[in-house]
Amino acid sequence: MPKDKSGAKVLRRFCAGPLQLLASMKHTVTLIPGDGIGPEVTEATQQIIRAAGVQIEWEPAAARAELERRGTDFMQSGVVESIRRNKVALKGPLATAIGTGAPSINVGLRKALDLYANLRPVKNLEGVKTRFDGVDMVLIRENTEDLYAGLEHTVVPGVVESLKIITEKASTRIARFAFEYARKYGRKKIHAIHKANIMKLSDGLFISSIRTVAAQYPEIEYKELIVDNACMQMVLNPRQYDMLLLTNLYGDIMSDLAAGLVGGLGMVPSGNIGEGVAIFEAVHGTAPDITGHGIANPTALLMSAIMMMDHIGEADAARNIEQALHKVYREGKWLTRDVGGTARTSEFTNAVIAGLG
Repeated sequence: MPKDKSGAKVLRRFCAGPLQLLASMKHTVTLIPGDGIGPEVTEATQQIIRAAGVQIEWEPAAARAELERRGTDFMQSGVVESIRRNKVALKGPLATAIGTGAPSINVGLRKALDLYANLRPVKNLEGVKTRFDGVDMVLIRENTEDLYAGLEHTVVPGVVESLKIITEKASTRIARFAFEYARKYGRKKIHAIHKANIMKLSDGLFISSIRTVAAQYPEIEYKELIVDNACMQMVLNPRQYDMLLLTNLYGDIMSDLAAGLVGGLGMVPSGNIGEGVAIFEAVHGTAPDITGHGIANPTALLMSAIMMMDHIGEADAARNIEQALHKVYREGKWLTRDVGGTARTSEFTNAVIAGLG
């Protein structure tokens, strides 16, 4: 059987930016401001990117609330076609109803665009007080199947069946992506997370597919952990982890758990990567309780935008913004309320812009 190299190709594209775009080039990016505080943190992020000299023509998606008033489904509004055309999108948080209502748009976009790799770096920000220092890990999550395939139905009233889908193709592809990422960025160790002691066929296939790929990267230490033990180990000593490779559900849970070790979902970026297309997003909630108050923290979306700029070949601007953001956190003068400060969104934004080189 031919070796699946797709993960390697996509990772190289993510690391280097498509066709090594010049820093002076103008980019077109689909913009999904999102719900709740989404438009506020999106505007702050756009201001900082603009101040850093990156030329982006934003192609905004229609507001979901307006679409719903018109009776139009968000996924049918042209947003998927816009992302396919532009190859990249920046997305604020989108609300998903619990237990009722329409399917998750976040999951829908990943499936429609085959964004098979979720990339979540988790690292301490100096100036944010947490239980642990020295946390520096990357979680890579298979993004298209597992229980999130959404294949469920009512068998009889009161009995629901949900199908867990694991394929060799998807497992091999995400493993290739993870090991190429480790090689590119000098990561030394990958833990594959599973429950193959119970789900011997599904998680067993996931693990066996990864083992095949791991054998081709002898310089990278490969280990396996059962998911419940992995969660316990993470809260006992997160510094033991370098990279984690996970199925969709375990990845969703453990990436949020990891974020809690460095201050929460407002302190971590996220990228969803596929063949020739990517969405970078804030993964925190829509925070309706503070919407419109001018106190939202744009850090997560800004960090995701930094990942986006690396992706489109704007590495110099990405490092400039990254250094300015870290300076604001080190100094601690203009931090928002969620991290112990008193600054408004505009004040935080202005402080980051002032720190640009």
